[in-house]
Amino acid sequence: MLPPDFFTFDDIRHAFRTMAYKYGFTALKFLQRSNTGSIDHDVTIFVNQDIDDNAVRFRALIISDKLIKLRRKRCRMRKAIEGYAVFEHSIQDYHRSDDIDTPIDNPYPNGGFENLLYAKSWIDTVQWHLEDLIRIPSIDPKEGMLIKRRIDKSNQDRTDLVEKIDDFFLDQFKAVIVLPGTRINSETPAWLLDRMSILSLKIYHMREQTERKDAGADHVAKCRLKLNILWEQRSDMMTAFDEMMDDIGSGRRRFKVYRQLKMYNDASLNPMLYGSKN
Repeated sequence: MLPPDFFTFDDIRHAFRTMAYKYGFTALKFLQRSNTGSIDHDVTIFVNQDIDDNAVRFRALIISDKLIKLRRKRCRMRKAIEGYAVFEHSIQDYHRSDDIDTPIDNPYPNGGFENLLYAKSWIDTVQWHLEDLIRIPSIDPKEGMLIKRRIDKSNQDRTDLVEKIDDFFLDQFKAVIVLPGTRINSETPAWLLDRMSILSLKIYHMREQTERKDAGADHVAKCRLKLNILWEQRSDMMTAFDEMMDDIGSGRRRFKVYRQLKMYNDASLNPMLYGSKN
């Protein structure tokens, strides 16, 4: 819901006058989400006093640059560089011990955005090394099954945390007024951050390969080429995330969170689990 002082009446009056010159009064009813009624009331009075009655029938919704700038001031936009910094912090902390059983010591305040990102990266980093372990050719089958179970749980924890991060974005953008004809984004902000977290791990470990003393020159050269590609991908993802934040915050793009309805972990949906009860 929009707070009572989200837009002042003077802001709205100025924006409407700008709109009149730029577009004509194509749309004026845009504060459907106001929970106070006071701003809606002021807008209604303004419309009735200064605009022909037919204005209330306009169907399109256009927000002026003035309102978009005001909204951005009240809603701090997250930047990709901030996410990458937290991911790299988490990865560096894990590799101080490089032990999959090291307990997480999250340095960021509980409930905060950075706390969620740090925890997300920690899960990814531990799982990265679990995936390495389970591929040892001589691994004992029983130990391998235990690791596989742990990976399954890690995947579920990772998914749950991604959805918590999306909850953060849903709250952050709840006051955004979506423009008419806005296209929907199939990937949510948190799932893009998920890819960025994994990419940070790829960069860390590919850089390690370029620094190996026991590897041949050909191996190192190939890994350097791969590392360059990963850095390019990092830059592209940074641009994609920042553009997504800008577009969603401006009402030009929207997203939905459907939740990951995983079936294999649910005893009522996995036939190998509910079938075994019969």
